[in-house]
Amino acid sequence: MALYESIAFALFFIVTVGSSVGVVLVRDVWHSALLLGVALLSVAVHYVMLQAEFIAAMQILVYVGGVLILITFAVMLTGREESEVPA
Repeated sequence: MALYESIAFALFFIVTVGSSVGVVLVRDVWHSALLLGVALLSVAVHYVMLQAEFIAAMQILVYVGGVLILITFAVMLTGREESEVPA
């Protein structure tokens, strides 16, 4: 059983670190916000693996449900207009 837990931890470690690096390196704000959601959800999975289900639920409700939706609305409402390229 410990082998499966180690494999799951390593898998979600890679997902967490990869998506966190992607948040910083991706140039598109929308993709950065989506990668932030993946990072926050994978942190919640780490909490579940530590048997801290309440903190995992609060992580999903507060951060993913609140902060990420706020970022998404901010990105959508402050969208830049495409400038016309002269032909």
